[in-house]
Amino acid sequence: MVEEMGGGVALDEVQQWRAQLRTFGAWLGRRVRRVEVRRRLQRYLRGVLVGVERRNGWQLAEAMGEAAPDGVQRLLTTARWDVDGLRDDLRAYTVEHLGDPDGVAVIDETGFLKKGVKSAGVKRQYSGTAGRVENSQVGVFLAYAGPRGRAFLDRELYLPAEWARDAARRQEAHVPAQARFATKPALARGMLARAFAAGVPIAWVAGDAVYGNSPGLRGWLEAGRHPYVLAVAGTHPIWVAGTDGEPLAAEARALAAGLPAWAWARLAAGDGAKGPRLYDWACVRLPRLPADGMGKWLLVRRSLADPADLAYYRVYGPVGTALPGMVRVAGTRWAIEEAIERAKGEVGLDQYAVRRYDAWYRYVTLALLAHAFLEVTRAKANAALPERAAAEKGDLLHAS
Repeated sequence: MVEEMGGGVALDEVQQWRAQLRTFGAWLGRRVRRVEVRRRLQRYLRGVLVGVERRNGWQLAEAMGEAAPDGVQRLLTTARWDVDGLRDDLRAYTVEHLGDPDGVAVIDETGFLKKGVKSAGVKRQYSGTAGRVENSQVGVFLAYAGPRGRAFLDRELYLPAEWARDAARRQEAHVPAQARFATKPALARGMLARAFAAGVPIAWVAGDAVYGNSPGLRGWLEAGRHPYVLAVAGTHPIWVAGTDGEPLAAEARALAAGLPAWAWARLAAGDGAKGPRLYDWACVRLPRLPADGMGKWLLVRRSLADPADLAYYRVYGPVGTALPGMVRVAGTRWAIEEAIERAKGEVGLDQYAVRRYDAWYRYVTLALLAHAFLEVTRAKANAALPERAAAEKGDLLHAS
């Protein structure tokens, strides 16, 4: 994959990228005590990045120059290295290179389709990857989106309740005793708590309705004064002031239905594959008692092609937040979907062949580190394009 990124650029830049990868691998290697494991981890990262067709044990072993997949399997199961330390390194690396005061933390989950019943957390459950109920594992991810690029901060494997209480399955899949059932919003809260504690510059939190419909997650964010734009269902109840001044609950779709024509504005929620993502948007300020400079809104998105197609968001943020700012954050939510697809396509996030709980964390953490390296390398290359173009133009003028 690093070689593929070299197309159309100078050879010295490709060599610089390779040198940066060596430095990156050496930096991560401090989490590993044994020299042979440290070297294998570094070779593993290079193997993930060279663009093998499948990131399974045999193909990765071949890319790493090893005769058999035994070493790869040990790296992902029994070798001693600090996977949570590498998770923290992932966060630090992403913030160092992509961090921004206006950065958005985005929560989402993705399904990993699996056969059988032995992979940790696997069950028949809804998978967004398949768009239906399938036998799958579900990972919850926290990504970071800033002006310079997008990469991941954290990851958690969703452990369904039936897994959490099945001692035999837990033992076979090496699920540790401290792993308990937690809802997806609870997993998101844990990852966000780690990010906030580490000082990640997060201006807003975004996520889909799985997270927006959770009063516990929204209340926790509000208690910490962390602004958010979280999608909710059309049936989501919202407390508003009634005609007599008393609070009453109204569904989000009912509030949207009462909006006048002048309340709507056409705005782009970022760029898509076919250009700006244009929608009509409107917001309704909601009652809020605490005088802490923060406000609440219902944000509504309406499709241009089908005006009956509406999406709804709960917004919490500074009282001066304007509609374009809310729309920007709502549009950023797509960043994690794109990041997950890139990670699957470029570093094989979904190509693991491990069943163990601990091995899932090891494989996914290394894949996200490889993805972060690619995103940072891409961001640096894009930032250098204007400077390089100007230098080439100057060379041409000098030659003429």
